[in-house]
Formats: sequence, C-alpha cells, structure tokens
Amino acid sequence: MDRLPFPLVLASTSPYRRELLTRLQLPFAVISPEVDETPREGERPQDTARRLSVAKATAVAKTYPAALIIGSDQVAVLDGVQLGKPHTHENAFRQLQTMRGRRVVFHTALTLLNSHSGNCQTQVVPFDVTFRHYDDGLIQRYLDKEQPYNCAGSAKSEGLGIVLIEKMSGDDPNTLIGLPLIALVDMLHNEGASIV
Repeated sequence: MDRLPFPLVLASTSPYRRELLTRLQLPFAVISPEVDETPREGERPQDTARRLSVAKATAVAKTYPAALIIGSDQVAVLDGVQLGKPHTHENAFRQLQTMRGRRVVFHTALTLLNSHSGNCQTQVVPFDVTFRHYDDGLIQRYLDKEQPYNCAGSAKSEGLGIVLIEKMSGDDPNTLIGLPLIALVDMLHNEGASIV
C-alpha cells in the first residue's frame, strides 16, 4: 500500500531536520530551497519563521510540481531580538554570553505544501528554553567541542548544548531541534498520508 499520495520532499539542507524526518520512516527527497533568510525590518520573529518556511516550500515547488513539500524555519528570540545562526565562533560566544541565565523562545515554523493541489498548511510552534548561569570558560569549552555555528541560538540541545540548559518547555521536543514532528504528522494526515 502506498503510504503517500505524492512524493515527500524536504526543502532544507539541515542535517538535523533530515535526521528528524527519518523517524517517520517515510521515503523522502532533500533539496536546497535557496531562500534569503534575512529578516525584514520590523517583522515579528514568528512572522519571519512563518514567511521563510512558506518561501522554502514554494521555492522547491517549481522543481516538484506534484509533491508534498516540507518547509521549516526557526527563529530564536531574546527580549524581542532575533538571534540568528551565529556562523562564527565569535558570534556564537557573544550569543551564549547574552543568553546565560535568561529565557529564549524558539519559534519553529512548519509548512506542508501540496504542490499538486496548492493546499498549504502552516503552523508556528514555540519552545521555551531557560539557560543556566554558566561562565565564559564553559562557553569556550562547549564551542570548541560542538561548533554549533549553523544553529539558531548557538546551542544544540540534542548534543552537548544540554549542559547550557536549565529547563525546557514546549509541546514537542523535536521543535527545538528544528522540525515539529507532531504538527507534521497532523499535516500529513490532512493530505491523506498514512504514517504507519
């Protein structure tokens, strides 16, 4: 029995999202969406995440005109300020210094676009993380070992970043890693997919 009405495509180059999607045990393709991820001036963080997740799915729809396309984007927010991917050691160090002892909200947007019908489902799933009161030495040791320069907020909860975290709160722990699987299962069901 075919579990998917159309091929499933992940519009992302993130190895973390790819690994999460494999948990559903569905066949899928991966393609880079080639989308500018720069936030717009005055744009709320959750709106940035939503816009980019839709843009990623839409960009890939040009290559896959009859597919179920997953787009996702995550924006970390501290006191209303967006924390993007640090890209460098220095930026990551500064981010982690700013976040210590504070609560950061990670807004992860998920889009499932049926490029055949045009049906587009989108949801933003928040996840709260409170960071410990760590010192600069711990930041340095963590960055030397993990090098999380492509992660929003500079801390990988699925890895050694857990030593920086005091507590987490949210509906789906996969959200923090970058792909809200609970919401995705609902969206796939809405498109007639059979997960198991």
